[in-house]
Amino acid sequence: MAAFLSGGGTSPFGGAGNCATSHDAAAQARRHRQQRRWATQVVIADELARRTCAERGLPPPPSALPTHLPNVPDPDVATLGSIIAATLTHSPAARALLADLAREQDIPETAVQDYYTRNQDRFLTPDALRRGVDPYDGPAPTDIHPYRHVRHGIEHELRQAAAHRAFFTWLDEARADVEYAEGYEHPGDPTHQDHEHRH
Repeated sequence: MAAFLSGGGTSPFGGAGNCATSHDAAAQARRHRQQRRWATQVVIADELARRTCAERGLPPPPSALPTHLPNVPDPDVATLGSIIAATLTHSPAARALLADLAREQDIPETAVQDYYTRNQDRFLTPDALRRGVDPYDGPAPTDIHPYRHVRHGIEHELRQAAAHRAFFTWLDEARADVEYAEGYEHPGDPTHQDHEHRH
């Protein structure tokens, strides 16, 4: 947890970066408490993932954090929320569990075909994009990448999305019985005085 709080990890509670609250002791204290709660969630998720990996018979992940913690990609924060994005970035066990959950997802061919049909704008050829072709107004067959060329990528994307949903469900269930000491609650828990919910 100290690694996250010392700047190695990416927390959403770092302030605006313009020193607007640097002289406000109350705001700084509140931010520090929220950073501690946020880091606690990441550490707990890592420990729960380690236990679940052991239960599933997955190879034990490395136990030591790297010297330099990588930054959490902003698109992942926007899509997954900061706690889960940080967990998947910093926890080998969480990534192993996510990969195992991905292998369990059944993606029907009909779902892949439906995605291709409904999202033609994503499969325009470079030439069609340059010409400003409207993918929903009768584009020529040569303006759209053939299904067989993009099918694998679509299936992978749908599988990952399903795996993330399964991971969210797993985490909600796994931490349902976790009891937090005062000051270590979830940052969005409405029962503490610093309550806020941010992604």
